[in-house]
Amino acid sequence: MKLFKFGGASVKDANGIKNVFDVLQKVGYENVLVIISAMGKTTNALEVVIKNYFEKSEELQESIQEVKKYHLQIIMELFEDDKNPVFKAVNQHFEDMDYFLSHNKSPNYNFVYDQIVSYGELISTTIVSHYFNSCGLKNNWLDVRNFIKTDTTYRDATVDWDQTLELISKNVKRKTLNITQGFLGADPNNFTTTLGREGSDYTAAIFAYCLNAESVTIWKDVPGVLNADPRYFENAILLNQISYREAIELAFYGATVIHPKTLQPLQRKEIPLFVKSFLNPLLPGTSVSKGADLVPQTPCFIVKKNQLLISLSSIDFSFIMEEHISEIFRLFHEYQIKVSLIQNSAISFSVCVEDKFNHFNELKSLLSKRFQISWHENVSLFTIRHFNENAIKIVETDKTVLVKQILGDTIQIVTKE
Repeated sequence: MKLFKFGGASVKDANGIKNVFDVLQKVGYENVLVIISAMGKTTNALEVVIKNYFEKSEELQESIQEVKKYHLQIIMELFEDDKNPVFKAVNQHFEDMDYFLSHNKSPNYNFVYDQIVSYGELISTTIVSHYFNSCGLKNNWLDVRNFIKTDTTYRDATVDWDQTLELISKNVKRKTLNITQGFLGADPNNFTTTLGREGSDYTAAIFAYCLNAESVTIWKDVPGVLNADPRYFENAILLNQISYREAIELAFYGATVIHPKTLQPLQRKEIPLFVKSFLNPLLPGTSVSKGADLVPQTPCFIVKKNQLLISLSSIDFSFIMEEHISEIFRLFHEYQIKVSLIQNSAISFSVCVEDKFNHFNELKSLLSKRFQISWHENVSLFTIRHFNENAIKIVETDKTVLVKQILGDTIQIVTKE
């Protein structure tokens, strides 16, 4: 069996859904399981619904209507017959969501979040499944919550692999086209959970592992994995092959290649992963599998913008010892500040961090009681895997270098424009 995953960008409108149908016609759909995300920016729109729900906002119903209107427009463009069962099926999902919002007693934001955002995937797959049927492409719609079982950690659930393996291996029909949702699971009480960052890709990997799949293909609006973000680097190169290990290394340094939790189940069974373009589906794209680290062998650039470079030194010029570093990292964890680079000497300690939740000003007052502290805001952290002198020159030209650190064939450079 092959696993195909289509993200929200590929089904953001009626033409996108028609294109997914065309992709399957070109590449084949027998013995295929298709995983589909919520359409376009639906998850964002449902987050607004959740916000209005908790704030008891008068705009709650309006925000729900926006989500309904968006999906209804897509349905009307896809189906000429207004009696098509898709209208009833999608309306049932919205009725279920309304019922939950009017009867829920839980104040737990994460619990409510998972119950509501899940309707994005449920509705998108319902529409796609009905559209394929109307085009003569018969398929089997699956509720992924009947297959992927998790704990009760809402918004970042841990998979119960034993139960999930049994359910998927015994109940997923082969030799047919199956369609299901990404990102979702269910806890022991059958409440919906979500799988956290890159959850839909992870869903594909879970099914692939449990079904001993031939391959997984993630369909994107780019030709494959590039060696650099084309927004920041000219002449980005398509990588034809990446090893599992290299992909994990790139992800560790911040590349939006494939999340490591997606790769790990595939690596265990050596199931190849392909990243291909849904705009040009017959092009080879990028293969992530066992083998050569990179083909072609070329420097890979990763950039993190809007970082913060913090330098700490002891007030009395004593050594920065393990207990000091332990305390610093405890505070970073407590204030949700993500560390991307560390450099230390006997009496100083520097870190490049991401202050996503704007907690640095609070943390700064605590740190300044024990350390001398200085910082640079809005710096950029560049990581170059398989670097050479020309690659370093590309990054450093017309910039002030604040920190440079080399580890093996990886160099990290913190710069200020």
